[in-house]
Amino acid sequence: MKNLVKKVQRFFVSEDGPTAVEYAVMLALIVIVCLGAIRAIGTNANTAFNNVATQIGSTGGSGS
Repeated sequence: MKNLVKKVQRFFVSEDGPTAVEYAVMLALIVIVCLGAIRAIGTNANTAFNNVATQIGSTGGSGS
């Protein structure tokens, strides 16, 4: 167990540890922004499709 703790300590003290943490934080922020954008686009698309469906329904939708 001490060996594992020492390896983790060396990892965070070396240059690789902070760099890995910075990349993980950047990746998390990118994922959050992407999910927010996808949700906004989905909501807008849903509203647009509902508007079209309403317009088609109100015109009678006779087909041909």
